[in-house]
Amino acid sequence: MPDQDTELTLSEEAAAAADNPIVEMPAQDAEEAPPVSRAEYDQLKAERDQLLDRLARLQAEFENARKRAERDRIADRDYAAVNVVEKFLPVLDHFELALKSAGTTEQLRSGVELIVKQMEDVLRQLQVTAIPAMGAEFDPRHHEALGTVERLDLPDQHVAEEIRRGYKLRDKLLRPALVRVASNPKQTSE
Repeated sequence: MPDQDTELTLSEEAAAAADNPIVEMPAQDAEEAPPVSRAEYDQLKAERDQLLDRLARLQAEFENARKRAERDRIADRDYAAVNVVEKFLPVLDHFELALKSAGTTEQLRSGVELIVKQMEDVLRQLQVTAIPAMGAEFDPRHHEALGTVERLDLPDQHVAEEIRRGYKLRDKLLRPALVRVASNPKQTSE
């Protein structure tokens, strides 16, 4: 019986590799394959096992990092939403108080004007600004034309009427201003 350090032949090595399907043996004749010692075989097998273990750990770390990044992204979005909602809660409270009031129409109107001012302050804190429209030159990047109005007192292709105010957040358009554009027949005929 051969001792443990004797060299393995190709057929013994193939039999040992059959236990582990990851190891593939090249299709060669037994005479062509150089013999491998048991110590070399065990060392290579141990290195392979270490690499497979390391690969599995790296894959698990990557998956954990991906899940952590997704949780952080959701938490950041929720945190941002909470900050915005907190700023609008006092505005909502004032609307509810206005609905419960039994004052005159004029008092109600002045209360709503104060609420609108408060709402504009909150939007300003969030860096949301209104898009200038009335009297400005029509700009399709910031204005959405609902139609034209013949006006002699305004230059052609200028905003004659603002139907709905447009807003932008810093430089990003949130919604365009809905406008009617002036058509000045004196300028178009010249």
